[in-house]
Amino acid sequence: MNCVRVIDVRMRTTLRISFVCLSAVLALAAATVATNYKVVKTWKLGGDGGWDYLTADSEGHRLFIARATRVMVVDTESGKQVGEIPETMGVHGIALDYEIGRGFTSNGHEDTVSVFDLKSLVVEKKIKVGSGPDAILYDPFSKRVFTFNAKSHDTTAVDASKGEVVGKIELGGKPEFAATDEKGTVFVNIEDTSELVAFDSQKLAVKSRWKLTDCDEPTGLSIDLKNRRLFAGCGNKKMAIVDADSGKLLSSPAIGEGCDATRFDADLGLAFASAGDGTISVIKDDGGGKFSVAQTVTTQKGARTMTLDTKTHRLFTVTANVGPLPERKVEPDSFVVLVVESAR
Repeated sequence: MNCVRVIDVRMRTTLRISFVCLSAVLALAAATVATNYKVVKTWKLGGDGGWDYLTADSEGHRLFIARATRVMVVDTESGKQVGEIPETMGVHGIALDYEIGRGFTSNGHEDTVSVFDLKSLVVEKKIKVGSGPDAILYDPFSKRVFTFNAKSHDTTAVDASKGEVVGKIELGGKPEFAATDEKGTVFVNIEDTSELVAFDSQKLAVKSRWKLTDCDEPTGLSIDLKNRRLFAGCGNKKMAIVDADSGKLLSSPAIGEGCDATRFDADLGLAFASAGDGTISVIKDDGGGKFSVAQTVTTQKGARTMTLDTKTHRLFTVTANVGPLPERKVEPDSFVVLVVESAR
């Protein structure tokens, strides 16, 4: 009996050690894979005009691309254009509401929002909003769409279901991109004052205004909902990582020059910042409130905007061959989508 007990204890100890070792190996392998990103596909779309924000439709396997006067819709499996939303003059961004099956575009040159059917892409109506709508966000808590208006320095709240303006909030500066905690608070970068503003999406009132130290002209913004952290892309080649409750700066790792977008992958625990110098910075949490650059991915010059497909974990960025200032003409048929993912 004693011999059996000894053997049993040894077997259990060996199994525990083996399990710990296997877990460590798997964790190391996962970390290695998660930070081994590269451009895996290039989709040549061509077409005239500049571009701005991208929105990934993970449910419909589509990518929405703002292209000056229209929105291109691309299948994320084939890389082929499958549709278009026309007459969106000066379009900047696209927001999606899966619950009611509608999408919304911010049309900067006509101060409107186009409301379209997510399946057919048919435009149902246009709504007048503030002056120079740039970024646009759907907040599932309030069930409202918010446009962030660059010229009037405010945000317009639109009831997504009714398609009607329900109010606005003065922001005290030029707003850039925004993020929602899906619990009633929306955060927005104020580019010209280097601030973060938090407002109540239901009461339409400013809750907090935080100065972003060590962050010039913040643009892209994303959020880690679980740990309540905000990731702001800064013009001085930094990412400001901020506590979403206190506004405290936690870290400011280096990123590329000319950042326009940030994204956070909740499943992988990684943040991303795309920059016009042709890089995507991959930021990881080192624990203890410390963050570092896990990888710098080479993309293509001008690829400064980006989006994330939360199901496939692919990143999408776009660019083209652009001429010199002041015209900055896009070379015909040079517009491309770059698909970035971790090597498996």
